[in-house]
Amino acid sequence: MITYPNTKINLGLHVRFKREDGFHEIDSVFYPVQWCDALEICKADSGVSSSFSGLKIGGESKDNLIEKAFHLMALDHNLSGMTYHLDKKIPMGAGLGGGSSDAAFAIQMINECFDLNLKSKEFNHYAAQLGSDINFFLENKPARCFGRGELVEPIDFSLKGMYIALINPNIHISTKDAYSDVYKEDRLIDFDRMKKEGVHSWKEFLVNDFEHSVFKIAPEIKGLKESLYDQGAIYASMTGSGSTVYGLFETRPDIKTSYDQLWVGELG
Repeated sequence: MITYPNTKINLGLHVRFKREDGFHEIDSVFYPVQWCDALEICKADSGVSSSFSGLKIGGESKDNLIEKAFHLMALDHNLSGMTYHLDKKIPMGAGLGGGSSDAAFAIQMINECFDLNLKSKEFNHYAAQLGSDINFFLENKPARCFGRGELVEPIDFSLKGMYIALINPNIHISTKDAYSDVYKEDRLIDFDRMKKEGVHSWKEFLVNDFEHSVFKIAPEIKGLKESLYDQGAIYASMTGSGSTVYGLFETRPDIKTSYDQLWVGELG
C-alpha cells in the first residue's frame, strides 16, 4: 500500500502565551498543500524494517514517527510486524509538518493493512501521543488549530484555484531559538476578516508571530519573503517556526531563486 503524505502551511500564526505545562498556546489556520512524501507500508511476520530515499533523514529509524505509530498500535492490537519505505521530499524541521503528516498517514495505513476498523476517535488517540499537528493531517482539510496545534476545528474556507510557491532555504531554526524572541500577545486570528476581505488584504494584518524572532536570526529568510512579493505574490509569509517561506499567486508563477528546495503548484 502506497500513499502520499502532504504538507501544510500556516495562514497566520499567533503565539498567545506559555502554559503551565511548558507548551505555548497558539492560534493558526492550517491549510493542506500537495507537496508530498511517498510512503509504502506492508504487513510482515514480525518486527519492523525500514528503508528510505530522497532527502536524508537524521537519527535512528526507531525514532521515526511512522515506527512509533506502529509500536503504539501494536500494543493495543497485537500486530505482527511491518515493513515500510519512505521517499522523503518534504524538507524536515521546516514549518511544513512533513513528519506529522507521515505519522497521520501511517496510522490510517496501519489500520487498513491490518483490518483494524478503527474509528476517527481512536486515530486521534494515537495522534495525540505522537505529536501536536498530527490530528490536522488525519482530516487533511482547512482548519483552525488551537492549543499546541492538536485542537482542530474544521472551517469552511478555500483557496482553490490559487497558486502557491514554497521555498525552503535549508536553514535550521531550533525551536528554542524560534521562541527566544517570539512576539507574544494573547490574541486570536481574525478569521472573519480573512474570509470577508480576501487574500489581497492579508498583507495588512495577517502575521506569523515567529517572523519577529526568526528574521533576526536569519535575515535571508526575510529576504526570501520580500523576493516573493517582488515576483508578484499577493500574500507571502513564513510557515510554522520556519524556515520555509511561501507566496500566494493568482496565476502560476515562474519563481527565480538560488535555492534547490522549491515547490510550485495549484491549491485545492
